[in-house]
Formats: sequence, structure tokens, C-alpha cells
Amino acid sequence: MLLLRNIKRFSTHKMVKYLKQQEAIDIDVALFNEYKFSVDQLMELAGLSCATAIAKSYPLKDFNEKSVLVCCGPGNNGGDGFVCARHLKLFGYNAVLYYPKRVDKPLYNNLLHQCQSMDIPLLEKVPSSEQINCYGLLVDALFGFSFKPPVRVEFRPIIEIMMQSDVPVASIDIPSGWDVEKGEPDEGGIKPDLLISLTAPKMCAEKFEGRYHYLGGRFVPSKLARKYDLCLPEYPDTDCCVLLND
Repeated sequence: MLLLRNIKRFSTHKMVKYLKQQEAIDIDVALFNEYKFSVDQLMELAGLSCATAIAKSYPLKDFNEKSVLVCCGPGNNGGDGFVCARHLKLFGYNAVLYYPKRVDKPLYNNLLHQCQSMDIPLLEKVPSSEQINCYGLLVDALFGFSFKPPVRVEFRPIIEIMMQSDVPVASIDIPSGWDVEKGEPDEGGIKPDLLISLTAPKMCAEKFEGRYHYLGGRFVPSKLARKYDLCLPEYPDTDCCVLLND
């Protein structure tokens, strides 16, 4: 049974194309310019798929009233995190936000307002190592595939907590602080239990060793998928995410 499981993991892993950083950028540009998706439209679809993958991996009944801490960065990855937090709240989870560097742009102000209008608390400072144990899951939505090291000073405390805590981490698209192509930095980094790749996995996902690897964002036009030879798996039924390492 174990051998069969490993074969299934290997075959699925080989089927899907893992993207280099420039390929990921080019596909995003094509979605915006050629296929006329808006940023907030893709964020909504991506964030919903992230919340769904989290609910599939960590059922609400197992949380024992513990909250989910969603840590949002200043870019599109953080926007995905806001949407994810909102949908987790709708799914019945106790979502809490940590947003260490605010962006004064209408899109991000609106996303934050939507969360706060749904009574999702916003932490003013990074939780201590003791406080972090009150959470059942940490959602890493700090940096996406455009990240270039080093990690800025305002994000180091929360990344260090994610690295040191025993609370499982769910990373959206890229484990924050990882090189998009090479993976975990030499000095060590976040080791997520769940990785939700968006559009298609990035090359660093080949180094992922956690329990759950989902693909989310069921919005890629078939013509675009063929152009980049993405070899995307079939999504089951009406699901917006699919498990890659089943």
C-alpha cells in the first residue's frame, strides 16, 4: 500500500509542469492583458481555492475552537490571504489577521475592510511564541513568486515564529522567504505542512516535503495552458482545488 502511494505521488508530481519565475510572471501578464482578467477577480478565485484546500486538509471539527492566523503581505499574495481569511470565516473558522505592512491602495483597503466588516480581528503586533500556540493553523500569505531576498526587517519576526512554532503552516503559492526556483534558503526557512500552488506549481514546490500539496485557482484558459505546456490535472467535480500528492 505504501509503495502504491509513493508511485501515485511520483506520477502526479511528474505530470504537472513546475514553473520558473519568469514563466509565472509571463502567465500572469497573459491572464491580465490577453484574457482580460482583473487583479481582484483572480484574487477572489485564488483566495477561495486556498480556503477550500485548508478546509479539506484541516477539518473544522478538529480545531477545538482554536483560530486560524492569516499573515498577509503587501502584494498580491497578501491579497489572496485576505480573501482566504474571509472565506474561512464563512466556512465557520475563527480567522484572525496579521498585516505587518499596510498598503494604502483601494484594492487592499477594500479587502481589509471586507474582513473587518465580517468581525475578523486584526492584530496590531506579532504574537509572542506563547500566544502563537493558541492558534490551530498559521496561513503564510506574505510573499508570492515575485519575491526577491532578503526578507525585509518588518517580516522577519513572523517568519521566525512560523519557522520555530509547532503550529502547522499553510503557505499560499510560495513558502515565504524561499527562492522561487531553488527552494528553501541555505540558513533554513518555513517548512509548511500545506502548500497551495496557484495557477501552476512553481519550481520550488519540488522541494516541498509537507503532507498536503494542492493546486488552486481553477481559472486557467485551456489555450493558455497548452501554450505553456502546463499539463494541469483535472479538477474533481466542481472543486476549485485539487490534491497533487494523493
